[in-house]
Amino acid sequence: MRGPHNIWRLVRTGATLERTGAMRVVLDAFDAPRPLRIAARVIGWPFKVLGHEGDPLMPPVTRALSALGPAYIKFGQILSTRPDVVGEDLAAQLRVLQDKLPPFPAEEAKAAIERELERPADSLFSEFSEPVAAASIAQVHKARVAETGETVAVKVLRPGVERAFRKDIDAFYLAARSIEFLSPSSRRLRPMDVIRHFEGVVMGELDLRLEAASASQYASNTAQDAGFRIPEVHWFLSGKRVMALDWAEGVPMGDNAELDAAGVDRAELSERVLQLFLKHALRDGFFHADMHQGNLKVAADGDIIAIDFGIMGHIDEYTRRVYAEILYGFIRRDYQRVAEVHFEAGYVPPDRDKDEFARALRAVGEPIFGMDATRISMARLLAYLFEVTERFGMETRTELILLQRTMVVVEGVARSLNPRMNIWRGAQPVVEDYIKQSIGPRAVVHDLRETVKVLARFGPRLPGIVEDLLIAQSQMTEREPRRVWPGALLWSGLGAAAGAAIMALVVGLG
Repeated sequence: MRGPHNIWRLVRTGATLERTGAMRVVLDAFDAPRPLRIAARVIGWPFKVLGHEGDPLMPPVTRALSALGPAYIKFGQILSTRPDVVGEDLAAQLRVLQDKLPPFPAEEAKAAIERELERPADSLFSEFSEPVAAASIAQVHKARVAETGETVAVKVLRPGVERAFRKDIDAFYLAARSIEFLSPSSRRLRPMDVIRHFEGVVMGELDLRLEAASASQYASNTAQDAGFRIPEVHWFLSGKRVMALDWAEGVPMGDNAELDAAGVDRAELSERVLQLFLKHALRDGFFHADMHQGNLKVAADGDIIAIDFGIMGHIDEYTRRVYAEILYGFIRRDYQRVAEVHFEAGYVPPDRDKDEFARALRAVGEPIFGMDATRISMARLLAYLFEVTERFGMETRTELILLQRTMVVVEGVARSLNPRMNIWRGAQPVVEDYIKQSIGPRAVVHDLRETVKVLARFGPRLPGIVEDLLIAQSQMTEREPRRVWPGALLWSGLGAAAGAAIMALVVGLG
């Protein structure tokens, strides 16, 4: 879809940003250099009259994005996960972006269900409500399954939403390339990577089979977590454009008055929300990345019910260990270790001064730990941390940003339930338990056992692999006779084989 229409779409975007007053806010949030500011004004100001007016009761940026349509609303939500890019103030504003659009008729939803599931909706559901929620990508209906009588939530994609998003994403790529060209300093924030991340999230949300799979995996991972549950997916009622899950009945997490009336212990609930999130992130590496009050309910038995699995976070085991060590270091106020972890993980360039970085981290952490519990803030810590890492040349880590942003949101949820909650005290037992499990003798044995499994799988091929490497190296040696790499390879191979044999023995004895 590359073409001139992308340029026109950007012109219309710039005009809307100018007309709503959002242009200056956005440029200030990005601390845009002069060339970029001039280019933005050239694109926006002359065509201001062509821009959408939006709702004047909204703040400028949310007003502009809402006026520009679903793709821009969703992009605003994704940017709210990137305070390193847009700044903490604008990220907070974007987090409250109203993801509500006029619903499309229930009859259109039924027609989409029939096309997707190849059966009339009225034969699948004995009851089918008008939309109960309408968002940028899909809307939700409450329905009763004809065959079983179960009450379900049926999510249906908006008509034509895939094409609309594809068109706007192409324009976003053009904007990102233009920003990188006009502002080389912006490359540290990886504008193109931000758009790729956005594209990946949106493309995942546009295939409801993937969201259903996420819900199913999340439910499997958390099945043994007391006080937490996930609605079950109804696979025979789900497809690419339609998804059905159990209807989640409960009190919205944000309604404190109703929670109090139901006799819920909000202090205990606040700690449970935080600790469950950390368990899912550290233990499983798979977590709900949009865990705000609107996606959490409290059932009559006190269980937390999570809904909406369009945005899920995933971090590999190595990154989990790094993140846990950073958190644990801050909890223990061991800033030297926090600095060492950043350098060991390659997050900070090796030519920077480690001791100076540790002192900068101390300047981040100490003022926060000196605060009263009601004022300790993960958001403030991360805002300061972004400033420090920028000064020391740390590049953006997308996987950590999503995790950190979600923790800020979860902290907000926990604090809304109990303003006096101490986030560090709540996090400490989960982080300490993970550290014991993943960083220590038991973890070393586990890692070695996994290495032996990999060697065992490749066992039949190892002689051939070594022979091919030796032949290739011998051919190189004929051209460069002074190299001694084959001998090193041989000793390394013998060492690996001996290590594998010893580890196999250890595992067998264990």
